[in-house]
Amino acid sequence: MSALQPGDAEALQRVLAARRDVRTGFTDAPVDAAALRRVLAAAHTAPSVGFSQPWDFLLLRDPGLRAELASLAAAQRDAFAASLPAARARAFAGLKVEAIREAPLGVVVTCDPTRGGRHVLGRATQPRMAAHSVAGAVQNLWLAARAEGLGVGWVSFFRERELAALLGERVGLPQHLEIVAYLCLGHVSEFADAPELESAGWARRRPLEWAVHEDTWGNHDGADALDAAVEACASLDVAAGEAAARERLTRMTVPPGALGQMAEVGVRLSGLAGDCPPPVPEPAVVAVFAGDHGVHARGVTPWPQEVTHQMVANFLAGGAAVNAFAHQVGAEVVVVDVGVAARIDEAPGLLPRKVRPGTADMTAGPAMSREEARAALVAGVEVARDLVAAGNRLLVTGDMGIANTTASAALVAAFTGAAPEVVTGRGTGVDDATLERKTAVVREALALHGLLAPGAPTPHEGSPRAGRAAESSPRPAEADPLGALAAVGGLEVAGLAGLLLGGAALRTPVVVDGVVAGAAALVAAALAPSASHAWLAGHRSVEPAHTLALTHLGLEPLLDLGLRVGEGTGALLAAPLVAAAARALTEVATFDAAGVASKNSGAV
Repeated sequence: MSALQPGDAEALQRVLAARRDVRTGFTDAPVDAAALRRVLAAAHTAPSVGFSQPWDFLLLRDPGLRAELASLAAAQRDAFAASLPAARARAFAGLKVEAIREAPLGVVVTCDPTRGGRHVLGRATQPRMAAHSVAGAVQNLWLAARAEGLGVGWVSFFRERELAALLGERVGLPQHLEIVAYLCLGHVSEFADAPELESAGWARRRPLEWAVHEDTWGNHDGADALDAAVEACASLDVAAGEAAARERLTRMTVPPGALGQMAEVGVRLSGLAGDCPPPVPEPAVVAVFAGDHGVHARGVTPWPQEVTHQMVANFLAGGAAVNAFAHQVGAEVVVVDVGVAARIDEAPGLLPRKVRPGTADMTAGPAMSREEARAALVAGVEVARDLVAAGNRLLVTGDMGIANTTASAALVAAFTGAAPEVVTGRGTGVDDATLERKTAVVREALALHGLLAPGAPTPHEGSPRAGRAAESSPRPAEADPLGALAAVGGLEVAGLAGLLLGGAALRTPVVVDGVVAGAAALVAAALAPSASHAWLAGHRSVEPAHTLALTHLGLEPLLDLGLRVGEGTGALLAAPLVAAAARALTEVATFDAAGVASKNSGAV
């Protein structure tokens, strides 16, 4: 082959940028035989493990057979749709996900894992490299087709062995072959300007900067995700959007102030969006961060530490309160293992991000190192990034960790200056003796790490704000939030703080759950004060530290139901209220539009 010509690199980049997974707009124009051969020739030049070339291409033109294949895919598509949370299901219903019948040609791309015999270079150590090589051939085919003006759609709604069995029966496909791809190929009326799933809001493209790591994992051009999130939060400007929302509220067909706190939620959403009305914040996803605590050894709870990983398994199986509430409000549940002491097996919905297996006893030394605390923060930021890139428009905080209310109480005391006797609650319902021991442990840990506020008041009757230190009191935690987090915090608390920062950096609202999330919000606010513009307090927990945290943050809870479940339950129940606030600004008519006379309009 001759050397590349001037302009070839630019042409290749244009083809790469223009490649689309086509689902709509196929025409019945036949595919030119010469063009098809060039496309298949390009696929056949793909690199392969040990030069084994394990691919074959089965071309299917028979409309009857393709109709059978479409029916097979439809059954799996329907099963997938039934598994989706409500908001995702509504979005999915509006998507065209395959064009098996419409495209004039189907291309089945197979992999022969035995091709080349026993001594294929590289396959002995990595058997899956055969199928990976075939994926490279598919990409070559896809790009060559786009250069020829042909559309390609990759259909994945098949159970591979079911598809192989049908094709074995109908066209004699050998059953030792693996089917890597079913491709719809043909001329299309037009190519979309952007990927269809991106245009539909199903998912978003991740910036290149997130995907490039320099020398060490997480080093993105000299900075990590936490640095980037804090920097983005610092420039968070909400004034224009909030002003637009307040102006619209004066023209809506409701009496002034009648929407109460819902109006303020709408204002906050508009400020975050930079426009009014803001997009409706759905789909929603609750991220349950899980971690264990070394302070458990001090007898601060009667529950065994094993309950943490047992409850994680319960979340993943769909049997917990958070699952029931998520199902009711149409939200997805993901579990982030950032610090569970036990090993958690792979499962759908589990995000393995373990920094270390549980913290150390904070009364004997720091709960974790500064580096570990930062790593958990980074993990939270990156989870927020991934969930938003997946198309979620509302993040909900959840937590799981036996003894985590002890760590949360210590953090709230450190950041607010309140006394241990004020911030320490009954958590999972401890008795008086355990509560007294738990309070003493919180005080001991704060004193050990220099986080006990000088003269921190104890509660006295008749003062609901008792125990809150004067606003002018210096607090080491606010001067060094990472140090305070490492000293008396938890890995799941750090992960949640990262989620709160990551959501704010992406201008995505985050609903804050109970006391553990409240403690995380105090850490996040100390790292990036303006990030709180993105946060909404879902509810008020009965844990006393939660009210102190919300007051310190200036957040007003949407619900007060006496909950202390954790897991994200209270925040999930508030998610429909957040969506309703956005809908009100979008759908409630103005006086002019509805032909309704406004106050002082002169109408009698």
